Amino acid sequence: MQRLVAELAGTFILVFSVIGTAAFASQNTNWVGVALAAGIAVLASAYAVGHISGGHFNPAVTLGAAAAGRFAWSDVLPYIGAQIVGGALATTVLLGIGAGALGGDVFQLFTATSNGYGEHSPLQFALPSVLLAEVVATAVFLYIILGVTDRRAPSGFAPLAIGLALAALHLVTIPVSNASLNPARSIATAIYGGPGALEQLWAFIVAPIVGALIAGFTYGFLFDRKRPTAV
Repeated sequence: MQRLVAELAGTFILVFSVIGTAAFASQNTNWVGVALAAGIAVLASAYAVGHISGGHFNPAVTLGAAAAGRFAWSDVLPYIGAQIVGGALATTVLLGIGAGALGGDVFQLFTATSNGYGEHSPLQFALPSVLLAEVVATAVFLYIILGVTDRRAPSGFAPLAIGLALAALHLVTIPVSNASLNPARSIATAIYGGPGALEQLWAFIVAPIVGALIAGFTYGFLFDRKRPTAV
């Protein structure tokens, strides 16, 4: 139970920070600010509760870790459930905060911060481009996570590397899709983002999962094969 609470809390912090920054601080910051919020939030959460749950905070990370043999498949669904609940709680709290200033117009914040393609993409990227960006970015994110948590990697630096990686990948993908890389984040905004966000939600569940599974299933072959002993 502690592990699930840790995942719920970490995902809450991540979504609250990223979507809160994008929704409320848009006049005072830009895409860089949102990317930094993502990186700082996952870094802080990983240091805070990563030792309890492993610090996934993302269904794609959970599935990628399981595919790489780093996480039990039997624990995948409970983790994903906790992450989705944590993300939904975060946007529900943000809804309550935003209503104090915007009233019924608060839902526009979630329409603007939901992931999307075509007319719902910040720069009008078409579906194929969005899918490619999300698959590749999530795969890169998983390769980095698996690399910095490898038994051969220096200890203690994983959260820092993961946070920096997430910030960098957000800088690439925010203009394309509003940066998902995380189905829990996408679900959290789509539930309040209106019909368009819900209709396009499938892309931001499928693409990050595909990218994560590609990385998870190939990491061992690419980077973890035993080297022949030197003679």
